[in-house]
Amino acid sequence: MKKILSVFLLLYFALSFSQDKKSMFWQDIQNFKKADQENTPPKNAILLIGSSSFTKWIDVASYFPDKTIINRGFGGSRMTDLNDFADDLLNPYQPKQIIIYCGDNDFADNHDLKAEVVVNRFKTFYKKIRQRFPDIEVDFISIKFSPSREILWPQMKETNEKIAAFMKKEPKAEFIDITKAMEDSNGKVRRDLFLEDMLHLTPEGYEVWTKVMKPYMK
Repeated sequence: MKKILSVFLLLYFALSFSQDKKSMFWQDIQNFKKADQENTPPKNAILLIGSSSFTKWIDVASYFPDKTIINRGFGGSRMTDLNDFADDLLNPYQPKQIIIYCGDNDFADNHDLKAEVVVNRFKTFYKKIRQRFPDIEVDFISIKFSPSREILWPQMKETNEKIAAFMKKEPKAEFIDITKAMEDSNGKVRRDLFLEDMLHLTPEGYEVWTKVMKPYMK
């Protein structure tokens, strides 16, 4: 009986922990729902989904004045969060293209995380997208090498390589590599493209992203 009780308690606490992690971004999702109620989302837009590099790009529409953008970046989300909230992130919209930026927070959350785990999390989300939107363009922006997370670059590099290989085999899918564009002439990451936290981008950093992204945007 004690053994059964111990197992039950372990499962209970594991579930509670999982719900706590998920609830971190519950309000963000509610804000999206409120915004969609107040203003019907446009059809055939480019839907951005991902973490804080999108969240903080609040003026993204000004970088792409000829495009219709829906930005659904939220908090410091991880691939797990994209999967947890997949229905809320996908079902309200009828986009012509989805662009994803996510993954670095998965590693920040667990420095021992293997690249294959994050790749599989991405593949799970990609499958959910394809179940909802089998024929649209779906692109993934490479995980950026933020100076503040240099210790995690090897895992990020491996993740980028594996996702790039996966996307290459998929129809109507592209891997958008922003890593080279963020380097200087010596192949070093340009620290001037980052804010003081050495994690989030400056306006100039977003200009670099814009130049790389434009050829891929429908």
